[in-house]
Amino acid sequence: MATLSSEELIKIKEKTIMPPLNTSHPSPVTFSLMGIPGLEHLHVWIGIPFCSMYVVAVVGNVTILAVVRAERSLHEPMFLFLCMLSVTDLVLSTSTLPRMLCLFWLGAHDIAFDACLTQMFFIHSFTTMESGFFLTMAIDRYVAICHPLRHTTILTHTRITIMGIIVVIRGVAFFSPHPILLKQLPYCRTRIIAHTYCEFMAVLKLACVDTGATSRYSLSVASIIGSCDAILTAVSYVFILQSVFRLPSREAGFKALGTCGSHVCVILVFYSTTGFSIFTHRFGKNIPAHIHIFIANMYLLAPPFLNPIVYGVRTKKIREHVIKALSVKVA
Repeated sequence: MATLSSEELIKIKEKTIMPPLNTSHPSPVTFSLMGIPGLEHLHVWIGIPFCSMYVVAVVGNVTILAVVRAERSLHEPMFLFLCMLSVTDLVLSTSTLPRMLCLFWLGAHDIAFDACLTQMFFIHSFTTMESGFFLTMAIDRYVAICHPLRHTTILTHTRITIMGIIVVIRGVAFFSPHPILLKQLPYCRTRIIAHTYCEFMAVLKLACVDTGATSRYSLSVASIIGSCDAILTAVSYVFILQSVFRLPSREAGFKALGTCGSHVCVILVFYSTTGFSIFTHRFGKNIPAHIHIFIANMYLLAPPFLNPIVYGVRTKKIREHVIKALSVKVA
């Protein structure tokens, strides 16, 4: 039996669920998530590595939170910021992966309009928080390496709390308008979202009015926030590298370089996939949809999966406490 293309699938679904094009519906009851266009026949297999990454992300981030909470010696700036990042990773991955796996494995394409907007808010606001917490952790590493004697006096618990609150408020404030704007739009075209989750631009394309201003607002906010965070993070690591190369001990320098290198790799994965997804909407009309959507999934999957490994397993203090806890339970 021949496999239908994504375009043919959309046309078939449109015949069954679409009203006449001259009818405007401000609040559709449901949307239909297509998944990865052109790769529908591979959804079951794609779901396996996605599920594995989600399990690692949940177990790893919950372990970090549990260890830091239990060990008072870990209540330091680095680990407090790491806990904030872990909570963000848990919310970000849980708001997308379970629903995505239902789509891949159970064929659950329909999603309620309000549930779609809620998922969208969590995805975009917590992606922004992820970016913000990468920046705060870069600042923490800068202070720890460049000003080690004043680390705890500069980054007090009060200042850490304020930094965390600012990151959260920024993510909520700039992306709360997104679902509100979409709620106001009329939808008289297809209700099929060519994506695996409710992404703002993918839903915006379904509106039957001119959405140029709304699109420019969203892209501008995402570009400005992402660029500022990426630049400041890069500047922090430049100063860190300068300090590392000045260390008298070559062994200490290589150790710090290895730690910073793994951190930079995770950050590069996050910003490269996020940037690709953002700018593909504006400039990448010739990029195949399945490549765009697959990479858009990666910026939601890769950081929650990699962060516990890079910031947790590779961190000696956390690793030692986890091994100690496991040995006690085994004994």
